[in-house]
Parts: sequence; C-alpha cells; structure tokens
Amino acid sequence: MLKGLIGKKIGMTQIFDDGGAAIPVTIIEAGPCYVTQVRTAGNDGYSAIQLGFQEVHPRRLTGGELGHLKRNELPPLRFLREFRVKETELKPGEKVTVEVFEKGDAVDVTGTSKGKGFAGAVKRHGFSGGPKTHGQSDRWRAPGARSSGTTPGRVFKGMRGPGHMGNQQVTVQGLKVVLVDPERNLLGVRGAIPGPKGGLVLINEARKAR
Repeated sequence: MLKGLIGKKIGMTQIFDDGGAAIPVTIIEAGPCYVTQVRTAGNDGYSAIQLGFQEVHPRRLTGGELGHLKRNELPPLRFLREFRVKETELKPGEKVTVEVFEKGDAVDVTGTSKGKGFAGAVKRHGFSGGPKTHGQSDRWRAPGARSSGTTPGRVFKGMRGPGHMGNQQVTVQGLKVVLVDPERNLLGVRGAIPGPKGGLVLINEARKAR
C-alpha cells in the first residue's frame, strides 16, 4: 500500500496533549494527489507510483505534460513525483488523500532547505574564528589555514570552507504524525521540517522503525 503524499508547508504552531504539555507542530497541506502513472518492474525495471499535486492553469504546463495527464483524464497538475513501492492496487486516475496516514504514524519528510546565499565558514560550518586580540582586527571570522605549503600545496576537494549555503534537498526522518484533518487536507507532524512556508515537501512512510 502507498503511504506517501506530496504537500505544501503551511507553517508551525503548537498543540497541547492530555497532560497540558505544548507540542511543536508543523502543518502541511498534504494532497489531494492523483495517480498519474504506475511503473512496474516488468515495463520499467522498478515499481513506483507517480503522483500529481496542485491544479494549475493549463498554460503553466508544456504540451507533453498536458498530454501525459490527459491520457488518464486528469486535470493540469503542477508537481509530479514518484514514490517507490513493492506492490500496489492503485490505478492511474485514482485520488490519494491525507487519510492514508493515521495519528501516531512515523513519517520521513523531504523538502528543500532555505537558501542563504554565500556564507562564511563560521556561519556555514560553525568555525570558531580567530582570536580577538594580538592585532587580529580583521581576522575574527576567517577560516584560517587549511593546507600545507609544499606538499600537497593545494586544498583538497570537499574541505569545509565558505560557499553556497542552503537550497539543498533535506530529509527529516522519524517525525510523528499528531494531526490528520481529511476535511481540510491537513497533516500535522511533530517538530520542524525543511523549507520556507509554501515550500513543496514529500511525505513518506518512515524507513527506519523506532
């Protein structure tokens, strides 16, 4: 059975449990999604379900995308994403809603982290910087030396340093579902998820059981 959805991050709030403790919750508009294609091991070499999310004006899509969706009499959908499955009974054209999840389920949420542009080593990697005294007027947040002089005489690839920060795919694993609202297509998970408000997220059944 497919336990996955495409959604949009709404924002964070808090709810209170029976003991009165405040629980930080991220609200996601999850679905409704449409099954746009079913991939099988015989035809494609692997098994997966392709879902579509968020109806848009047809002008927002290319002719190929519209033809792909019209084949199963589906509306224009902006986002198409695949979810790997071992087996499924879903057919193209069916709708998948937030009801595939229940309170207490563990999920993995994938999103694109906020882009922060070019960042120094202190902000990007948590370097401590240089001393504040002994004439270090302009070296407080410098990364310092990272390579030897003669051998190898260069900086190895992958060394931590200043550079582009954020705007990467990030997956947060093992978040607990604490709210399911089928009427408004809302899903609440405990904790924070990557990305800004309105960012696209993928919700999957947790791969690692606690």
